[in-house]
Amino acid sequence: MLSLALTGSAYAEPGAPPERQLADSIQAPNINQHLEKFQAIANANGRTRAAGTSGYDASRDYVAGELRRAGYQVTLQPFTFQSFRERTTAVMEQVSSGRTTYKPTPPGHSELSDFATLTYSGSGEARATVQGVDLTLPPGPQPNTSTSGCEAADFAGFTRGNIALIQRGSCTFADKARNAQAAGASGVIIFNEGQSGRTDTFTEALDETGVTVPVVGASFAVGSGLAASADTVIRLKTDTEAIPATTHNVLAESKQGNADKVVMAGAHLDSVRAGAGINDNGSGSAGLLEVALQMATFQPKNKIRFAWWGAEELGLLGSKYYVSNLPQTDRDKIGLYLNFDMIGSTNFAYKIYNGSSGPAGSAAIEQNFNRYFDSRNLPHVRTALDGRSDYGPFMRADIPVGGLFTGAEGTKTRQEQQMFGGQAGRPYDPCYHRSCDTTANINDKAMTVNTGAIADAVQTYAASDDLPGRDVAAQSAPSTEEQPAQQ
Repeated sequence: MLSLALTGSAYAEPGAPPERQLADSIQAPNINQHLEKFQAIANANGRTRAAGTSGYDASRDYVAGELRRAGYQVTLQPFTFQSFRERTTAVMEQVSSGRTTYKPTPPGHSELSDFATLTYSGSGEARATVQGVDLTLPPGPQPNTSTSGCEAADFAGFTRGNIALIQRGSCTFADKARNAQAAGASGVIIFNEGQSGRTDTFTEALDETGVTVPVVGASFAVGSGLAASADTVIRLKTDTEAIPATTHNVLAESKQGNADKVVMAGAHLDSVRAGAGINDNGSGSAGLLEVALQMATFQPKNKIRFAWWGAEELGLLGSKYYVSNLPQTDRDKIGLYLNFDMIGSTNFAYKIYNGSSGPAGSAAIEQNFNRYFDSRNLPHVRTALDGRSDYGPFMRADIPVGGLFTGAEGTKTRQEQQMFGGQAGRPYDPCYHRSCDTTANINDKAMTVNTGAIADAVQTYAASDDLPGRDVAAQSAPSTEEQPAQQ
């Protein structure tokens, strides 16, 4: 059961500006009702809210129903994706110099396993020598520094038919797997990078198509052990299938406001299959929903559009679909996009996306969030716009982006412990992508503070004459080239 304590007054300060009054009115019990609903939905639907499951559909219907009752124009935007599953448990075993059998991931417990099949892995069996590809061992001090497998040139000298051993790092898992497959690898083992907080087995998604060989994620201990042994032969077997399925984005728009100046804010609604996904991303979904409900009677100067994205955990599929299907004239009307993904981590830090690396106008969004936290005497730090959440497609369309984050599998620093409390050397969210991501995995203070910041930002921009968006008439058409996200 969640605590109902508030981080501030439940009532608006009488003399405060309108956006400050809304932020002050945010109450933890209201947010928690949404989180409890998401948990109940997961409990009733196989303990998951993943895209393509009845748990996601029920989450979609709950959010859409609340918004319709509040008077919003609600659209369910369908899109097709590949629903993935393992038909039988994967096998990974060493068959040279004595047999070693590695433990596959039980649902939601990557810390108990040696390896896990990556979503959209190909299906098949390989029995071959493991060959390391441009590994950085020991790992560097910072995550996302290994370039192992990121370039075709990394596979110069790779023996066709071998199993590629690749280290997590600075490009997508899909890029690593595709490069390995193109070099003739019969299977791929991608192991965690090795820094604090990046040692366990992980379960992430490749792209929906293009990889036909078995691909697994392994712990750093397993990967570094394989790298240290020459001529190790591994048997790697996966039995998977991907079939077409349909899911939806939920879009809600204010009836009032200038339709040529759109303020957009979004959060992904789906969880991973391992669990209920209450912090990732019930937290962003609940916070955004509460702000939308509180703003239902607000008379905005600019059009407000809220979005709850489907299939983010499978590769930002919902937001990619939305942006790619917007006519250029409609893209040009979006003055900015705000993203809220994981805003209640138990070992939190208040993180604001670093706008200096985003499209023009993104730095101004960062400064607006800085202003809010500074006005509350709350410390805050920057976090990278690395493309790992739904702002990525907007950023690539040259739309100004920003948002909030409280940390995932990364490790809290000593400086952050001094600033925010909690435990240095421990993950921000110890239940990231695990079955323990339940209502017990929420920090009530972080959740309420960040929801207040969402309210402040949305209402500020909804009432503003000047949005961070560029002068679209002076811009050339934005690039549609997708840049790889750091993983």
